[in-house]
Amino acid sequence: MPLPRTRETGLRHRLAELRGPEVPAKALDARALAALAANPGCKRRAILDGAGVDKAALADALGSPSAFGQSQFALTRGNAFESRVKADGGAELLRLVHEKLDRKAEPPSDAEVPDLTAIGPQGRTARTALALRDATAAGCWTLLDHPMLALEVAGSPAFLEPDAVVVHPDGGWTVVEIKSFPMLDGSADPAKVGAAARQAAVYVLALEEVAARLAHDGGPSPRVRHHVLLVCPKDFSNLATASAVDIRKQRAVTARQLARLTRVQDIADALPEGTCFSPDRPADELTEAVEAVPATYAPECLSACELAFHCRDRSRTDGAVTSLGRSVRAELGGLTTVEDVLAAARGELGDPDDPAVAALRRAAELRAEALGQGVAACR
Repeated sequence: MPLPRTRETGLRHRLAELRGPEVPAKALDARALAALAANPGCKRRAILDGAGVDKAALADALGSPSAFGQSQFALTRGNAFESRVKADGGAELLRLVHEKLDRKAEPPSDAEVPDLTAIGPQGRTARTALALRDATAAGCWTLLDHPMLALEVAGSPAFLEPDAVVVHPDGGWTVVEIKSFPMLDGSADPAKVGAAARQAAVYVLALEEVAARLAHDGGPSPRVRHHVLLVCPKDFSNLATASAVDIRKQRAVTARQLARLTRVQDIADALPEGTCFSPDRPADELTEAVEAVPATYAPECLSACELAFHCRDRSRTDGAVTSLGRSVRAELGGLTTVEDVLAAARGELGDPDDPAVAALRRAAELRAEALGQGVAACR
């Protein structure tokens, strides 16, 4: 449900205060949303992303600069490849969509490429919805180049820009992800494909909301396809190849995780008055502001969040077992610090009937026995 107008305005004002009155908001993209959905318990990331804080600049100001993100060379190469794929009205891109996803349809000749320009993200979002409605009703191949979609996340709207969305003659909608990493002999790096699938799942969720609104308003009832098209360079060339990726699992997980996020309004209301994350603030004030919001650090954050180094240092200082990984944390039950784990292993803490405590004590006994045998063997 959208926020009431007065409450929405108040939230925007509050988020602007947290970001810094003179600091422009950084757009929340699908890559960030996918990372946020992978760690829904992290209130720190939720409020920083919701407020549009530049986490890379914040990490620099905290003295823990981030190594996260693409190089300028990778961005330039990716943009050049995308332009090549979309040349001539997207003829090559539409050929790949037809070949990989819709062979039964007529080949895409003379496809429509509507103009999606408008003022501001809200205007572009509305223009995209109109273009999708018209293309679906027309029943012809249509390529939407960099459409704008909106998705409510934790009570705050996020505007998303997929590489492309294709409307099929049967009214189906397909998300297209164009990446610069190669497909070698028809397959790509599974980790990179997985990241692209999670990102595409966010776009699919946003498209489903557009489709639901169109159907509710009496328009066509489009079908958002759950097979997206991943377009990559073929082998070591600049030629494009593609693969259909089933993202139903990623879509379900992402939807569930986004629904679990604490509302940004609730996190903001719990912060002390005057809290501000503007990078031009003194380092001690910034540290106090950041530490006012609970974080849930895990090693996976190092590849997904600009504040990971800062949070890792704090997690290690506090002795939190989450710094060892989520799987370790899950196995340890109520033992949340390394100190408690070691105390439980020594028999100084914990219920002996607790499976985690019993396993730790048994492991400690085996370790002591093994070390003792090692010492005896060396004598």
